[in-house]
Amino acid sequence: MPINRISSALSTIGTTCKNLWFRDPAEETPYINDTAVRIRAGLLLVIPLFMGLTLYTAIYGSRWEVTGDMITDTLETDWDGHIIYSVEAIRRTLDFSTQTFVLFYALFEMLAGMSVTTSRLSPTILLSCFLARGRPEVWKPLLPKRFAWTIGASLIITCLIFFNPEVFAGWVNKLVGVDEWLPTTSNYMPGWIPLTLVWVCLGFMWMETVLGFCAGCQVHSLLVKLGILKEECAACNNIDWDEIARRKQS
Repeated sequence: MPINRISSALSTIGTTCKNLWFRDPAEETPYINDTAVRIRAGLLLVIPLFMGLTLYTAIYGSRWEVTGDMITDTLETDWDGHIIYSVEAIRRTLDFSTQTFVLFYALFEMLAGMSVTTSRLSPTILLSCFLARGRPEVWKPLLPKRFAWTIGASLIITCLIFFNPEVFAGWVNKLVGVDEWLPTTSNYMPGWIPLTLVWVCLGFMWMETVLGFCAGCQVHSLLVKLGILKEECAACNNIDWDEIARRKQS
């Protein structure tokens, strides 16, 4: 009995690793299991939450760090009548190495899901497929999801530029051939831009996870209606292909 269970488990693992969340990895128009997509969105939800809190601290947090234990009253006041105190403090220097690494990983995850081959490199896709085992499959075309993940990748790149302004400025200045076309000693991006975008991203991922509502897919649908993009076969969504196969066999 234990041998049968082990054999069944190994077979399930092999099938999951082979097909991942695809209905058929070999089909020309890929369809993916939306149940696994929602689980994956929940796994990745921690990234925009972490980035949102980091950005809030970086933008609205104190610029100074008190280093001494003594706070001395100078017996003086400012023009508004506030008492002036003397303290030992240094200007806070923020290191965003960890945030940059997390953002690059998030960018990798957005790009990895866009094709059958690169999906096999994504740890969250593999994990979400295992967690989705035993749940009803909901097949949806990959194309609208690609569009949604492209939007997510754009938001991540914006945050990367905010956290690494001097690197991006150096690339742009070298490209246009002007040394100071973008400043390399100050952040030229207003802080509210990445802060707003990261919370928008958090909201979109929450809706995907909890409500099953893909905002990027809805934008894709709107562009299809406007004739800007080619429409995917929406009539094929949520069809029980296994049931159709059983009917053909009977």
